[in-house]
Amino acid sequence: MTQHATATALTQDLRDGRLSAVDLMAQTYAQIEAWNPATNAIVSLLPHDQAMAQAQVADGQAATGPLHGLPMAIKDLAHAKGFVTSMGAPLCANQDPAPVDEIMVARLHKAGALIIGKTNTPEFGLGSHTTNPVFGPTRNPWDLTRTPGGSSGGAAVALATGMLALADGSDMMGSLRNPAGWTGTYGLRPSWGAVPSEPAQDSFLHQLSTLGPMARNPQDLALLLSVQAGPDPRQPHGMTLPPPGPARPLRIGWLGDWQGAYAMEPGVLSTCEAALQVLEGVGHMVTPMGADFAADALWSSWTTLRSWQVAAGLAPLVKRKADRDALKPAAEWELQRGLSTSAMEIHDASVIRSQWFAQARALFDKVDVLALPSAQCWPFDHALDWPKEIAGRKMDTYHRWMEVVVPASLIGLPAIAVPAGLSAQGLPMGLQLIGPRLSDYALIALAQGFHEAAPWAGTLPQQPNERL
Repeated sequence: MTQHATATALTQDLRDGRLSAVDLMAQTYAQIEAWNPATNAIVSLLPHDQAMAQAQVADGQAATGPLHGLPMAIKDLAHAKGFVTSMGAPLCANQDPAPVDEIMVARLHKAGALIIGKTNTPEFGLGSHTTNPVFGPTRNPWDLTRTPGGSSGGAAVALATGMLALADGSDMMGSLRNPAGWTGTYGLRPSWGAVPSEPAQDSFLHQLSTLGPMARNPQDLALLLSVQAGPDPRQPHGMTLPPPGPARPLRIGWLGDWQGAYAMEPGVLSTCEAALQVLEGVGHMVTPMGADFAADALWSSWTTLRSWQVAAGLAPLVKRKADRDALKPAAEWELQRGLSTSAMEIHDASVIRSQWFAQARALFDKVDVLALPSAQCWPFDHALDWPKEIAGRKMDTYHRWMEVVVPASLIGLPAIAVPAGLSAQGLPMGLQLIGPRLSDYALIALAQGFHEAAPWAGTLPQQPNERL
């Protein structure tokens, strides 16, 4: 079926005339009609007639780029011309539609993508649980009582259900990797600086969050990354990603639960270890190892730098007390911490970050890739704000339960989430494969080999039942 065809195949069919943009748009809206009422993944959707008009124009033009005629919806944290950027926040939901595209969206448009809506996200993208007061919760298609994670939860669900063939996401603290892992899809957190963000406010200090691609297979990740990535003169840290080198067996270091530092629900580690056996089966070498770096130090550095960055983004929006009172508790918590942080505390946190970068480089002298689970628990009830306990261990913040994503995020390493398999209850889990900076396409190549070998890779939910 076209709905689950690869983006690579669809775009080739569009270029070769085997498929029209009008037919693809009609099939896309049929799939949205079948799945979106149950999952609430796509929001701010264009009326059908406007979307079809876009497709008719595309059919009348020569191909403008590698995504010509492909429908896409943009994560509702990014500015797309003509759409409100609500960020899932009542404070932003009634503002005017964006007058222009931001850098990444402009690149999608230039490549020929047809933007038909936005994908749902938590309020201000905070918390790996896609629910907000503006649009409500997004539900996991593998079990509609569960969350798909976040903050790119709407994007991941749109992919898993065939509503979209490609989706953009963003990743600060696992916002691409966690929802990919929890929906049986793929998400790449690129090397920090590879995909430029909008040059709003500061362009030098904050190096945690990045935009990136999501897809149902690694080959499609590469397609979207080729459009998103590349330097922009308005951003000072741009880079060009090299292609992967010749295929060879890789040494993969399995970090597991970080020598007991990360609480894990039963079955998470064993599911990821089964996925690692697939990689061993295609010739790679997997070795359990320790990182030799204190998880508490990483967490201290991360929470300090994260709160500082979040507060810098929120402070201009909440100058009035009434606006600040409207923030969800997690946003208010981040804002308070960020505003009260001293310059020396920021410096000390960055020293820890620098020490971890040096230690990670030493690890990459021993192995080519590091592996961790993409989350520490299985998808939880969508009515729950966040897990308060994992395997008997109390979680002291709204995001402590996903601490396992911090090692890559803190120092801007590329990390790809691949589907590790299903729990006994049929819930998906992901595995992170983390490489040194600039190894993005090499990670995609590694994941493609995994995708072709893993018997469960590519398995997706088939119909919007309450329990699949």
